[in-house]
Amino acid sequence: MHSQLTVDTANHVISDIKAYHADGKDNQQLADIVVRVQCRLRHVGLVWENCVADTGYSSGENYAFLEERHLKSFIPPHGTYKGCPGGFSYNEIEDHYVCSQGKIIPFKKVFYETKNQTKKKEYRASKKVCVDCPIRRECLGKSAQEKKFTVTYYRAECERNIARVNSPQGRYMKAKRQSTVEPIFGTLTQFMGLRKVNTIGIKQANKCMQLSAIAYNLKKYLKFIEKHSKSGAASLRFPFYRFKAVIEVIISPNKQFVFRL
Repeated sequence: MHSQLTVDTANHVISDIKAYHADGKDNQQLADIVVRVQCRLRHVGLVWENCVADTGYSSGENYAFLEERHLKSFIPPHGTYKGCPGGFSYNEIEDHYVCSQGKIIPFKKVFYETKNQTKKKEYRASKKVCVDCPIRRECLGKSAQEKKFTVTYYRAECERNIARVNSPQGRYMKAKRQSTVEPIFGTLTQFMGLRKVNTIGIKQANKCMQLSAIAYNLKKYLKFIEKHSKSGAASLRFPFYRFKAVIEVIISPNKQFVFRL
């Protein structure tokens, strides 16, 4: 099993923690995390605006899901992502690609890839388009008769996410993620007994993690109260959140947690 953790960047408060079975990938668990955290924040009158996570959570499906939830993603794509094949340009209005020789490669169909059930789009030219091409051999190889390739169905969402990641705000978010999550992981594993959890079953593991998160947040609460009582500040009902109505939440896995079944 491994743990998923979300943290508020304003005050480093743990907003959610949960154990998942190790056979699932991080990007398969993001939707469950987001729905749960968004409902919790909305319940206390908070607006969640930015979702920051590492590459393990990247997928076109996740980018589209976050946009549907009105969240801006700052999740670096996998190194294998390509918006289009090399030497081709994309016409977004007509939804087709243009090769280096000016030939159009039109959209043909939407399908699900058999290996991992990812949604993709196929683009394929007819044989007559490629028959007299001067770079036919190097483009098609020895046996292919026409140019054919697939791209992710969520290309537009991926490109918008990449633009945000590469923006000045995206670089700031990356540094924020690194300085926010890692210290909390260190505290939980080194000082709160989460380096190894000797429990049976995922429900018991979740109890251990939730109690540790509560202890961590209470410790921050006591420090906050002590600091503001000394300065004469009035106590607040929700001291962690009211300082920043629009927040960012960082989602990150902790693969150092070990659960014994």
